[in-house]
Amino acid sequence: MEKIRIAIVGVGNCASSLLQGIEYYKDKNSEESVGLMHWDIGGYKPFDIKVVSAFDIDRRKVGEDIFKAIFAPPNCTTIFYQNMPEAKVKIRMGRVLDGFSEHMKDFNDECTFVLSDEKEPSAEDIVGALRNSGAEILLNYLPVGSELATRFYAECALEAGIAFINNIPVFIASNPEWAEKFKSKKLPIIGDDIKAQLGATITHRTLADLFKKRGVKLERTYQLNTGGNTDFLNMLDRSRLASKKVSKTEAVQSVLAKRLENENIHIGPSDYVPWQKDNKVCFIRMEGRLFGDMPMNIELRLSVEDSPNSAGVAIDAIRCCKLALDRGIGGILYSPSAYFMKHPPRQFTDDEAYRMTDEFIAGKRKD
Repeated sequence: MEKIRIAIVGVGNCASSLLQGIEYYKDKNSEESVGLMHWDIGGYKPFDIKVVSAFDIDRRKVGEDIFKAIFAPPNCTTIFYQNMPEAKVKIRMGRVLDGFSEHMKDFNDECTFVLSDEKEPSAEDIVGALRNSGAEILLNYLPVGSELATRFYAECALEAGIAFINNIPVFIASNPEWAEKFKSKKLPIIGDDIKAQLGATITHRTLADLFKKRGVKLERTYQLNTGGNTDFLNMLDRSRLASKKVSKTEAVQSVLAKRLENENIHIGPSDYVPWQKDNKVCFIRMEGRLFGDMPMNIELRLSVEDSPNSAGVAIDAIRCCKLALDRGIGGILYSPSAYFMKHPPRQFTDDEAYRMTDEFIAGKRKD
């Protein structure tokens, strides 16, 4: 089949893991496809994806071949596929806007961005680059808190006539005004805020659903996360966290038997630990009451490499988005959004979202 042509904004750790994975699975078959939720989606395999355009603002990446740039600082995710070929796609300078947090200038070059001195492109420049590349889908991997920059690139996707996958907690797909813009242009959109393959949110949701199904009253819970990548460094600026906290908290609240009062639920990033690099450590505590009003609690520690955890979902989201393009389906893709994202336009349980997504893939749902 023809390759699915993607463009990427923000060539960080998540993009690195995704592009490594596309090459990694070229040497695999369906029986060796460890780490994938789906080997085949509508005839598209994991390696049937090709990056054709990319944007970043770091001078160590701008102008470089993307398959080389994914290993440049401040990227620090584990390298699981080293023999990347030349992609023959140079990273273009992007728009900065609020895609860069000022406090990160206080850290050394290995940890943070080094802004390129290249002239920022206009919207017309970016739309032209997207069109000329033949991209079909734009993936948003900007840092958390990039509200203005995300809206800018979403508008560029609309103008270029391509689909949009919003992997960060800025509300585009879940904003009715933006959703209507993509619907009117008959362009698919999946969002918002990617839900890792087996991360803090999906684990917390699963446990919350278990409490509900087993008749245990959940009284209070927290989720604390630490990490050492630029995502956690960026989030030290708490002003950038508003949408992130809403997204993560609502992902758990939506599956509870009864919503908790704000004082009884705390979900969100905790701190930046440089030596953890791309390893994310999550601490979950849940307190409740079971038969006879007896108290109980559960504590869990989860350690995962953050960016491959995201890429395992993105590789499916891309292929579902391509199916929508092939089938002439525009607007919100409700089923994939509910399964792949923390803050979709409509929340469903993960069992429901899994079933709905498989029905979408099989062509039984038009969403």
